[in-house]
Amino acid sequence: MSSESGKRCFLILSYVSVGLAVAGIVLPLLPTTPFVLLAAFFASKGSPAFARWLDEHPRYGPIIDNWQRNRVVPVKAKVLACTMMALSWALLFAMGTSAVVLVVVGVFLTCTASYLLTRPSY
Repeated sequence: MSSESGKRCFLILSYVSVGLAVAGIVLPLLPTTPFVLLAAFFASKGSPAFARWLDEHPRYGPIIDNWQRNRVVPVKAKVLACTMMALSWALLFAMGTSAVVLVVVGVFLTCTASYLLTRPSY
């Protein structure tokens, strides 16, 4: 993969992440903060101009700044993210997903939630 196509992939991922973050503003079950942080990461790799726009955005900028400076996550984001992970796993269980998949997904979600919950809050 060339450097240019890699940047393009990161830029696309940053736009998708921002789109999901925007959807999270109006959809109560979709968290905004994790997608904003993902967008900032991807934009930093794919488009310095887009990364700068995110950093200066009145709604997203403070979230990114709090994460980059202090590694803090809002309590609301933690609660919502953990709730959605639990609901996702419960949905897999209710759909009769195999035990192996449930264990693998459960371990992944537990590790993700553990990381998230051990970050400071504001």
